[in-house]
Amino acid sequence: MNKILIVDDQYGIRVLLNEMLKKDGYEVYLAANGIQALEMLEQKEPELLLLDMKIPGMDGLEILREREKRSIAESTKVIMMTAYGELNMIEDAKALGAVSYFSKPFDIDDVRQEIKRQLETTS
Repeated sequence: MNKILIVDDQYGIRVLLNEMLKKDGYEVYLAANGIQALEMLEQKEPELLLLDMKIPGMDGLEILREREKRSIAESTKVIMMTAYGELNMIEDAKALGAVSYFSKPFDIDDVRQEIKRQLETTS
């Protein structure tokens, strides 16, 4: 069973994605901030990380930099989520290992397909 970590400060987004992904048969972990995200990456070693770009305290790019610095969950694929569509941040995220991104609001079926596609290339 593939493990997915969802990192988003918005409770509703976490709940929506959690319910959808559990129905699809994934093992899902949730984090509301960067500290929780890094702990979960280290402890659970998920195959995929759904990471919000804008999180108070430690944003998505900082989480990716810290992950790289600590050499944790290096094989975990990263899909970024952003409500801001800032292309320079997306490029920075890709340089730090992000494989894809979604702009909020997103189409849940698009997210589901991209997750499946990324996990199939992992297996």
